[in-house]
Amino acid sequence: MWKPAEKIKYVPEPGKWPSKAEAINSLWFKPIEIGPIELKARTWVPAMVPWRSTEEGFVTDKVLAWYERFAQGQPGCIVVEATGIREIPSGPLLRIGHDRFISGLKELADTVHRASQGQTKLFIQLIDFLSIRRRPEPKKYFERFLAITDSHRGAIGGEDWTEQKVRDYLGALPDAKLDTILSNRELEDLRMGARERVTDIKFSHIKELPKVLPDLFADAAERAQKAGLDGVELHYAHAYTMASFLSRKNNRTDGYGGDLKNRARLPLEVFSKVRERLGKNYPIGCRFLSDECIEGGSDVDDAAYFGVELAKAGMDFLSLSRGGKFDDAKLPGVGQAAYPYTGQSGYECMPSYISDKFGPFGRNIAPTALIRKAIKGAGFDTPIVLAGGIHGFEVAEKILQSGEADIVASARQALADPDWFLKVKLGKGEEVRLCTYSNYCEGLDQKHKVVTCKLWDRINMEEANIQKSDDGKRRLIAPAWKI
Repeated sequence: MWKPAEKIKYVPEPGKWPSKAEAINSLWFKPIEIGPIELKARTWVPAMVPWRSTEEGFVTDKVLAWYERFAQGQPGCIVVEATGIREIPSGPLLRIGHDRFISGLKELADTVHRASQGQTKLFIQLIDFLSIRRRPEPKKYFERFLAITDSHRGAIGGEDWTEQKVRDYLGALPDAKLDTILSNRELEDLRMGARERVTDIKFSHIKELPKVLPDLFADAAERAQKAGLDGVELHYAHAYTMASFLSRKNNRTDGYGGDLKNRARLPLEVFSKVRERLGKNYPIGCRFLSDECIEGGSDVDDAAYFGVELAKAGMDFLSLSRGGKFDDAKLPGVGQAAYPYTGQSGYECMPSYISDKFGPFGRNIAPTALIRKAIKGAGFDTPIVLAGGIHGFEVAEKILQSGEADIVASARQALADPDWFLKVKLGKGEEVRLCTYSNYCEGLDQKHKVVTCKLWDRINMEEANIQKSDDGKRRLIAPAWKI
């Protein structure tokens, strides 16, 4: 993982915890309207991917246990992990590209509503992504994947060589020599693994994305509605398809790339189709980036423009993240795939306790506040969700009171202690187990109430206690925090 040059070590500083009366009277625990529905509080667990579905993308007991445990802490909203909208294999990632997934998602929605005693709304994040391959063995790359061209032959003086002789020759060259022969894209395919881009319009399936994606998203959103989920969040962030259309690096020449208006065109068309399908009485929002945090990428000024356009189109909420791109990802090992959270932009998305002078906490506050100001200035009251290292009541409440955001989300702190929202609301903030933001699982420090194991390990331990009750519904009989 990328680390800043300063390598300053930080510890969580949540500040003063409120009394029960202070918490109840705070903005953080006040209701807020998200389009046609109301959240009981402005506490929010953003989408995270625990990889607990089946390989076919179905909800499992492990998935139910994961979200049930968050629901016991009664946040205002939980967003289900990025859920694939296509009928394509994608490993143990939840999918919603066919009606066969509806029943499992309905059980998930019922589980969260029951476990939270009706206090938590459940949204689902809908994602599309393009193909990415694992880094190949060099021999396999030169034998099977590289398309030999006249450019290669000219560079090595092998104009009359057979294709096999060119492949054998290139496969024996050192990296430094290959740097002078292969194109940047070919070098990336060799060293990072081949990755499709939205700008690859020479391929028909990429060129046709603007035609197929609106219906794919709308179909998936309709299934979410049928499953009883309370709303949908369109995934327009990080390294994936819709974020790539928004990116300043999108130079498509078909009206869906280039300037800001054209880059926003498909995201707006997708939303329009989803709204048309679901109607006005169902919450629809999106998550997008306040800053791509990469060279040549979109910045906060671009994001402010997109925010205004998305609000103008009628989105019911906008959730802001940052970074998390493939462009600066760490070189993967042979046989592994590039991961978009390993470079500097990945650090900006999920900073750890080893940080720079700014520190790992609240890095997304100022950009989000600027975007919200632009949206407000354009005359829209669209609720803005802010996330990024928020692990204390004081910071969350200050953000809301100062108008930097309307809802404050917490991912890793919710992993460290799924009950922390409820503990703070009841005036028991001193009992909150704090995340150290190490981004690794290292166990629970009982003495200092500091957690770096995250919820992964605790849910694994608690799964032994999953039972069926008399009514046939599964229950997580876990040692949840006692009020």
